[in-house]
Amino acid sequence: MNSKSGQIKPQARKEGLVVQRVEDEVLVYDQDRHKAHCLNETAAAVWKHCDGKTTVDEISTLLGKQLRMPVDKDVLEFGLDQLEKAQLLEEPISRASNGKAISRREVMRRIGVSAAVALPLVTSIVAPRAANAANCKTTGQACTGNGQCCSNNCTGNVCV
Repeated sequence: MNSKSGQIKPQARKEGLVVQRVEDEVLVYDQDRHKAHCLNETAAAVWKHCDGKTTVDEISTLLGKQLRMPVDKDVLEFGLDQLEKAQLLEEPISRASNGKAISRREVMRRIGVSAAVALPLVTSIVAPRAANAANCKTTGQACTGNGQCCSNNCTGNVCV
């Protein structure tokens, strides 16, 4: 992460979310997008520190103290990218100097497999609306219109 992006102050989304801590993970349901996200302990810690007042460099320091281990900048950048992709940040963040998001494989290559335990992970699923939950068709099933598919995407008479 370049020094300029270290001064960014990411802001976590708060509106339209239902948040529940379950053991070492945080479950977040996005009511606007009908998606559920599971943040592992590291991703949850990154998200918690995105208060719009704390810089990325300061988050790195706080995260290291909280996890009781040094946190590589690549790990933090990966976590912020994960949160951004899940639309759990108020605004997009600046990318590293090359303009591309860092991949999990690249982070693991840089920090080593042993440090990958602390890798922030956000797992997301689409949750159907209550009205569609019992009667929508899943991916691969025949459909005649978008209202029939759980994904709300009927293409070529097949739910995708």
